[in-house]
This record gives sequence, structure tokens and C-alpha cells, in this order.
Amino acid sequence: WGEFLHCKGKKFTNFDEIRMEIEAETDRLTGKNKGISPIPINLRVYSPHVLNLTLIDLPGMTKVPVGDQPADIEQQIRSMLMEFITKPSCLILAVTPGNSDLANSDALKVAKEVDPQGLRTIGVITKLDLLDDGTDAREILENKLLPLRRASEWGEFLHCKGKKFTNFDEIRMEIEAETDRLTGKNKGISPIPINLRVYSPHVLNLTLIDLPGMTKVPVGDQPADIEQQIRSMLMEFITKPSCLILAVTPGNSDLANSDALKVAKEVDPQGLRTIGVITKLDLLDDGTDAREILENKLLPLRRGYIGVVNRGQKDIEGRKDIKSALASERKFFLSHPSYRHMADRLGTPYLQKALNQQLTNHIRDTLPQLRSKLQAQMLSMEKEVAEFKNFRPDDPSRKTKAMLQMVQQFSLDFEKRIEGSGNEIDTLELSGGAKINRIFHERFPFELVKMEYDEKELRREISYAIKNIHGVRVGLFTPDMAFETIVKRQIARLKEPALKCVDMVVSELTNVVRKCGEKMARYPRLRDETERIVTTHIRETEQKTKEQVLMLVDIQLAYMNTNHEDFIGFANCQQMSNKIKLAIANQVIRKGWLTIQNISFIKGGSKDYWFTLTAENFSWFKDEEEKDKKYMLMLDGLKLRDLESGFMSKKHMFALFNPDQRNVYKDYKQLELSADSAETVDSWKASFLRAGVYPERPQDEDGRNEDGEKQKSVIF
Repeated sequence: WGEFLHCKGKKFTNFDEIRMEIEAETDRLTGKNKGISPIPINLRVYSPHVLNLTLIDLPGMTKVPVGDQPADIEQQIRSMLMEFITKPSCLILAVTPGNSDLANSDALKVAKEVDPQGLRTIGVITKLDLLDDGTDAREILENKLLPLRRASEWGEFLHCKGKKFTNFDEIRMEIEAETDRLTGKNKGISPIPINLRVYSPHVLNLTLIDLPGMTKVPVGDQPADIEQQIRSMLMEFITKPSCLILAVTPGNSDLANSDALKVAKEVDPQGLRTIGVITKLDLLDDGTDAREILENKLLPLRRGYIGVVNRGQKDIEGRKDIKSALASERKFFLSHPSYRHMADRLGTPYLQKALNQQLTNHIRDTLPQLRSKLQAQMLSMEKEVAEFKNFRPDDPSRKTKAMLQMVQQFSLDFEKRIEGSGNEIDTLELSGGAKINRIFHERFPFELVKMEYDEKELRREISYAIKNIHGVRVGLFTPDMAFETIVKRQIARLKEPALKCVDMVVSELTNVVRKCGEKMARYPRLRDETERIVTTHIRETEQKTKEQVLMLVDIQLAYMNTNHEDFIGFANCQQMSNKIKLAIANQVIRKGWLTIQNISFIKGGSKDYWFTLTAENFSWFKDEEEKDKKYMLMLDGLKLRDLESGFMSKKHMFALFNPDQRNVYKDYKQLELSADSAETVDSWKASFLRAGVYPERPQDEDGRNEDGEKQKSVIF
């Protein structure tokens, strides 16, 4: 059926009625005496026998007005034609009667004006049945008399914008010259592509990327890592799901050693995108052929193999053209006894056809995913557009909403950094909640253990306390008050590391606030004010936290419950200590990589090992599989000391040593260890504290301790 735009809702199922309606509407618009009108008659036809396109039936050129036609009829018709045929998306059907002179065709003349290259013009010759006897339009139909479209072919380079290369020898020379400009003249390589677009009726409408072959040994100016560079270049393109891979392999080489097939197999294990191309079939030794490969029997590919015979270097130097090369290729396959039965599935033309078909199929298969992705992006963009549809920059409500959204985002980012979730995860260092966790579980215990206890001084204090409590009397038993006095003094010392722990947490919270405020960089005043408010709140709570910590310590100082189940007492002290040691003897405290620094230069200098720390020993292995053990060091009597990094070293160092100057490891007095970050070193030192390895006590310049005695051992 048909529908007219001027008869909305009315369906014409009789096409004679459609014809009559066209004539009636024409008379209404132009009159009945050959008048003209620029108003079109719009007819839409629904039928399984018509193409889905828009056809505009334009009037023919009229040079002499007749009837009611105006004096400038020719100019009016010409303007009407130009309104449509000048559009680049329009195809022009230049209709000319076969029994008229083609050279005088107005349709061809006008089409030539707007489409001089004939890229959009199709000639339509009518009335061939009315030609005089003995005449025909053969030359016209064979496009010989007045060729509509020039058989022109040209190329354009992206680096030579606006310049057309019609001579393909010049294109070849430009490729060579640009290659030398990018890579030098001594076989260098470059990841920058040379973009060439070829316009020709003999090529397919696709993008072909000519990638370099694998090179394993560098030559000329090629870098030492030439193989890795070329591999990265290949992967940049062939990993794309929309890409078809042509795995080109010479027929005179072993297919099992093909680098092209190996790389293609890595990115396309199922072979859904890989087509094998076998070249140099004309260079095989006598009596050999590639029949098993081309029949897909030797190393089967899902899309099979296609054999081609290209021009040799001699043919190229002899200027053998493509047509002659294709004819020679066709002749080779038809005349060769091993290939003639499948000649119709070999050669460059078949490769073109197969590529076109398989690329079409591949696009069709991947199109649903692409459509879904585009639809999701479009919906997202439409949502954003809707938000700004009625946007007014000075709208106070929008400003308030934007500010609240940024503040809310700041709050969410702060929470995520503390809780450990979120999209932006730092892989270089600890931050936020993870660093606070390390402060609580590693730094705080480390600060507690670092508190120094001088056994001699402690015994003297205990002695003085007992004597002062007894006064003039001679005591028989140790008074509880002496115990409480000494213990309270030790408990009071917990205040300093506890307050230091609070300071470290506050410092990290301040860093988190600063990082969360980076998203407000566009609004510096809002960022400064937000950071000020949050930081002020942190400082206020810091003071309350410190008061709470001090109160907790004071609570412990106020009353000591020696009847509590956790109070060991002197009688059970040794027994409990042995049980604890037995329980944790084989417990692994920490594993990780460290560097041993003080290995002699002859033996290889510093070296990385995988270390395992338990409560009794410190072992290192070649790698994390822990199969090749290098050494196991017992921890009894060992101490820790910090070391300064060397002038050229960026590593952070510490050492294990024996206070009595005995060798720790082979002939070395100390085992010097290092890590890339200070946090890693602090974490290892905290782990050593858990294993009972404590830091050395500070000494003065003469090597004496605080009592003025030569330091021989450290007692905690």
C-alpha cells in the first residue's frame, strides 16, 4: 500500500488510485497547463518488492517555456535540481534516452558540474527498444563513449595532508622516505605508524595494518630489546576483539616454528579471529608442496589457510604490475598438480573475498556488544544532558546542590580511605586505615618495647623502696607497698608511647583529609574551609582522646587487683613463661623480601632473599617457594641496631648483631639488612620484637652506658 503526506491516515491499496492522486495533486499545485512548483509530493510505499531508500523524481531540463510556465523556467528547474543533487549523501541517477545524443544530455551535464569525478553519478539509459535498426548503445553501456567515473586511483598520507599521490611508485618512495625519517637508515624501528589511505575501485573498504615480523637478534641500529619492543607493538593491535589477525608464514619454512601463529595463539586461543596466510609457495623445493597446510590438516586453524604467490624482488624491480602478478598467480595454482583441485580457494582475489566476508561476519557478531556499550554510554550522557537542560549558572539552589554533593563526596572518600574500600587504591605505600592499623599493631608495640629498663637501677630502686617503707624497723617480708610503688612507676611510663600513638594517628588522619580535598581543587576557598573544619574537629577530638588515654592509665594506677585471673604472680611466673615459649616456638611471625647488604663484592654484593621469621630462628631462601634454604640463624642473644644508608643508596637499613661480639653469620659480626621503604623496616623491627629480639641501648661516645660502665650486654 501507499500513503501520501497530504492524505494522512489514508491507505491506497490500488496503485491506479495512487497514480490518479499524483496527477490530481500535481494539477492542484501547478495548474493544468504545464506549470511547475517547488513543493514536493511525498509518497511512501510499503511493499516487500521495493528497496528501503528515498527516491526523488526531479523534472527534466526545460529551455523554452510553454503553457503557464514562467520565462525563467530553465533557471527555476536548475535551482530545484541543485537543492538536492549538491548534497554529498545523494546518489545522482542521470537519466538519458538511448535514442538521443549522449553528448547533449542535460542530465549528464548538470551531474558533471556537482560531481566532476563521477563518484556519486550513475547513468541510466532508457528507450533502448526504440533505437533505429542497425544501431545500439553498446559503447555507452560499456562506459567507453563518455565514461562517467574516471578509473582513477590515488593515495593520501596522513603526514602529507591535502596532497594526492596518483603515481603508486611515488607512494612507494614516500613510504621508504618516511620510514627512514622515523627509524633511520640502518634498520631501526619505531612504534609511530605511517597512515596511508588508498582510493580505488579495486580495493576493499577496510583498514589493513602491516605489522613487523618478529626479530630475535638485533642488527644495525636496533636496540638490544628489539624482540620485546616488536612484541609490545604487535600486542597493541592484535589484542583488540574487533581485529582479524592474518598470520603470515612462508611456505618454505617450518609451520611449527611460526612466530606469527604462536603470537596469534596467545591472544586468540580458539582461533576465532585468526586466518593463516601461506606465502612463497612458488619457492618450494622440487617434489615438496604445502598441500597438507592448505587443506588445514597439519596445524588446523578454525578459519583455515589461504595460499598466495606475491611478486618477487625481481618482479618489483622489473615493474611488473599487479594485474600481471595476479594472472601469474592464477596460472601457477591452476597448473600445479598439488593445488589445481583447490585453485578456486587460493590466491590474492580469494583472500580479498574471504577477508571481506569474514570481517563482515565478525563485525556482525561483535555489533550487539558494541551496540549495548554505546546505548549505555548514550543513556549516561542523556542523563547528564537532562541535568544541564535548564541550567542557570546563577541559580542558588544549583550552587547549594553542587556544594552539598562535593561535601558528601568528601565524606564518602574519607570513609572509604579509612575503611579500606573504594576505587582508588594506592599500590605504592600504606595510607589511611591501613597505616592507622600498622600504627596500632606494629608501631605502638614497638614504642612500648623500646622503653629501656636498667636492671641494676631497677634493683636499686626496689631496695630503696623496701628500706624506706620499713623505716627504723628491720623487715622480714617484702611489703606489698614496695611492689605497688615500683610497678606504678613503670605503668606511668606507658603514657608517653600512648600519647605518641595518638599523635601519629592524628597526623595520618590529617593526611587523609588533605588527599580527600584534592577533588575540590577547582574551588580553593571551599577546599580550604572544608579542610579547616574537619581538621579543627580532629584536633578537638585529639585532646579528648589524650585525656581518655591518660585516664585509662590513671585507672590502672589507682588500684591493682592481684587476685585477677591474668595476674601471674611470682610462683607461676617461670612456669607460665615456659608454656608461652613452647606455644609460640614454631609460630611464623613474618615472611617477606629483604636485601642482605654486607656480602663481599666478590660474592656479588647485596642480594635479595625471601626471609621467614619465627620465635626461635630467622631463615632465608632463594625465593618465596621456600625450597632452596640458604641459611637459618638462631635468635638467642641477638639484638637490633639501626644503620645509616650509604651515600648512593636509597634503601633503609638495620642490622642483627651479638652484644658479646661473636660472629652472627659466617665471618660477619653483624647481618646488615635493608628494604625499599622505612615502613617496611619498621614493620620488620616490630616483628623482631615479637620474637624477642630487642634494640640495643644507646651509648655515649666512649661506648659507655648511662651508668658510666662499658656496655657489654643489654638487659630489658
